[in-house]
Amino acid sequence: MVILAPLCAPWITPREYLRHFLPGADSNSQHIKADDCESAPFYVEESSVTKVRPLFLAFPLLLAGCSTLSSFSWSSLSPFNWFGHRLTVSDAGVGDINAATPMLESELDKALNGDYRLRGGMETRNGKLVSIYEALKDDSVRLEISGAPKGQVKQVTVMDKAVASEWGVKIGDEFSSLYSKAFGVCQPGQGADARSVECVAPQGKHVSYLFSGDWNGPEGLMPSDDILKDWKVTKIVWHAQGRE
Repeated sequence: MVILAPLCAPWITPREYLRHFLPGADSNSQHIKADDCESAPFYVEESSVTKVRPLFLAFPLLLAGCSTLSSFSWSSLSPFNWFGHRLTVSDAGVGDINAATPMLESELDKALNGDYRLRGGMETRNGKLVSIYEALKDDSVRLEISGAPKGQVKQVTVMDKAVASEWGVKIGDEFSSLYSKAFGVCQPGQGADARSVECVAPQGKHVSYLFSGDWNGPEGLMPSDDILKDWKVTKIVWHAQGRE
């Protein structure tokens, strides 16, 4: 039986290969002559091998792959590439959407990696015309992006349960897991969210969490901390302008 040992590493000579990995083989023996070890691939008679180190079996395979290392993408080993694109809310924005992103469908679609179907429209808020894009998936609104017409993004509201903040907060998390009290960080919601409570994220002034739950108190007032502790995150909101 003959063992083929291809060498693709120019810095390892056949002599060194034999000395380190075939200690029982003598390059001056009748099977392996010194003159025969000047080029690769070379052959070794199995009968001349009295002891083979375990590494010998794997070493040729490692060398055989060295020619392809230059074209290998090490970034493909990153866990973030195993599951594709994952949207995250940070103090800088939502994924690639930030304060510099124009309110254009093409730009928003690109920033969202084409993961959502966009639907645009207009509405009036506080007497001002606002451009709105809803990002849908499975016919359900998962994000709402708003800003001035022909301007930049001012706010992104996240309802997608698959999207979390960079600090690990996600839809469904309880108030008590993030805050001990509402004073100084929370305020009543606005508009359609008037019966909810919006609280600034502890780690960033541009991110806030909207909490909702059961309460029979009047609209516009804050529930007590005892009531809020069981409320859950229903929306994650990113604001281009930081909140206090």
